[in-house]
Amino acid sequence: MTQTKIAAYGSWKSPITTDLILAGTVGLGGVCLDGDDIYWVEGRPSEGGRNVIVKRSTDGKIEDVIPQPFNARTRVHEYGGGSFLIAEETIYFVNFADQKIYRQVIGEEPKALTEDTGMRYADFVLDRKRNRLICVAEIHSNKDTEVDIPVVDNYLASVDLNSGTVTILVSGSDFYSSPRLSDDGNYLAYLSWNQPNLPWDGTQLWLVEVDRDGSLGTSKCVAGGEKESIHEPKWSPDNYLYFSDDRSNWWNLYRYNLITDTIESVCPKEAEFAYPHWVFGLSNYDFISASQLICSYTQNGRWYLGKIEVDRQELTVIDLPYTDISSVHIQEDKLVFLGSSPTESTVAVLFDLITEKTQILKRSSSLEIDLGYLSLPEQIEFPTSNGLTAYAWYYPPQNKDYSAPTGELPPLLVKSHGGPTAAASAGFSLKVQYWTSRGFGYLDVNYGGSTGYGRKYRQRLQGNWGIVDVDDCANGAKYLVAKGWVDGDKLAISGGSAGGFTTLAALTFKDVFKAGASHYGVSDLEALAKDTHKFEARYLDGLTGKYPEEKEIYQARSPIYHTEKLACPAIFFQGLEDKVVPPNQAEMMVATLKEKGLPVAYVPFAGEQHGFRQAANIKRALDGEFYFYSRIFGFVPAEDIEPVVIMNLD
Repeated sequence: MTQTKIAAYGSWKSPITTDLILAGTVGLGGVCLDGDDIYWVEGRPSEGGRNVIVKRSTDGKIEDVIPQPFNARTRVHEYGGGSFLIAEETIYFVNFADQKIYRQVIGEEPKALTEDTGMRYADFVLDRKRNRLICVAEIHSNKDTEVDIPVVDNYLASVDLNSGTVTILVSGSDFYSSPRLSDDGNYLAYLSWNQPNLPWDGTQLWLVEVDRDGSLGTSKCVAGGEKESIHEPKWSPDNYLYFSDDRSNWWNLYRYNLITDTIESVCPKEAEFAYPHWVFGLSNYDFISASQLICSYTQNGRWYLGKIEVDRQELTVIDLPYTDISSVHIQEDKLVFLGSSPTESTVAVLFDLITEKTQILKRSSSLEIDLGYLSLPEQIEFPTSNGLTAYAWYYPPQNKDYSAPTGELPPLLVKSHGGPTAAASAGFSLKVQYWTSRGFGYLDVNYGGSTGYGRKYRQRLQGNWGIVDVDDCANGAKYLVAKGWVDGDKLAISGGSAGGFTTLAALTFKDVFKAGASHYGVSDLEALAKDTHKFEARYLDGLTGKYPEEKEIYQARSPIYHTEKLACPAIFFQGLEDKVVPPNQAEMMVATLKEKGLPVAYVPFAGEQHGFRQAANIKRALDGEFYFYSRIFGFVPAEDIEPVVIMNLD
């Protein structure tokens, strides 16, 4: 039996290096079934973040479908998703470089279907009766010549498969998603919403009859409203229109009966059967038959796979080891989904609905890591402001080769997730294990505003961004300190995008954290309100207040205006082509901290947008943050790490 070594927390040598994380690691998403063949998208950091459509044939052969340099990624709403459709061995996909739709018969080269008009496309459905695609379309133009800001218009459109001609079908709302044709092609369902709402605030579900020539009749709103969020409409085999709706406080499943014009609940439960609609192409349920469906749902922070007997409103959990489940698709007797667990990275899984046997089709990582290096999460509930309770996943330090000196407590890294309407999950993350295997505790916080705990929990953040989220992250850290689990003098906080704002606000307005890292995070809410893309242009109306009417609130909560309160080091990582959070956000903050004399580092990445996709930059951001904490907290990393230039560091 090998004796463990005694070493300070943070200085443990780990086999989970950034090179190992990136070697053979891909992102998995966008599952699609076509006959007996199964398709998915692989995001490959080793290829500059290129999204590749991959096919698995019935003989088990896996091969790339779209050739280089094609990249299946749409920029609609900037976050994309829903970039391709496969039907009868023909792929229709959006190529990232030019945003055109390409058509590719399997085994042949892609051919452009649409012209270079500046239009963007996403979320496709095939209208076989009329030989066309129906999709979401987004046009960027410069109608307003007085200001250098493009005007963005969103529509539902059709694309003729013979000529490539684009025809606007539905207009008038600020946003559209989820066009879904009934099996007979006679009805089209879709979602729309208007600013200042985001789709998790309030959406409307519309139904419209489709004429023989493809024109649409008058749309009828069958569900939803300003304060009711609807996601994922789908047609059942018996022509009911299913959808998820949070009218009960929880995103539960409902169905609309076209004949009786009535809505009924499918399975009432204090659980969420949907994700927030940040991207297109989400699929949390699919049909076995008219009376049975398979769904994924989350309860108390954990995702499950279940089978619903619709007539009895009966839900049975399918006993599988996965705690994070998405992209649920069914073709005849086979179910395919993406899943991960605390000890297994994301995998594409084939589940036989008859034998109930599973087969892993593809792993996002080929790594096999000894369980002795993996930290298992513990779900914690902790008291927070106003007598409320918040939630988090806590990962203790874990490395079978090391122990810390007696009496020493580990440093803690608090993770504030993005969104802010997102959620921390218990799915496996090598990036989390990177920290815990080196001797850090890791707290992944589901602060008020997070998804998965009902609409009321999401609404905690309305008007309170920069307050509730910051309080919850700080109180989570203090809770662990009070329990004696972590060192109160070595508390760090890190986040990206909206989580980066929470990070910077916590460092500025709370005397809890001793260091922090902002990954493409917001430092100036006012600048964000004036300079961001259409999808989130009015997001802050609900989270903060109307702008410019409530400008003083924006300034009161923006860290950039209160750097006199900031007294601890920070590091910034920023993509220079980021349209969601422009680089000037980070650069203003860095300049101010530098002038103030606080230790600060800035790591910009050319060619990166919102979130890092290139392998070298992902490595640099993770290693760079760890190096930064080593210098601030005074421990020596076990590996040689490329240094980061830290200004004002003695």
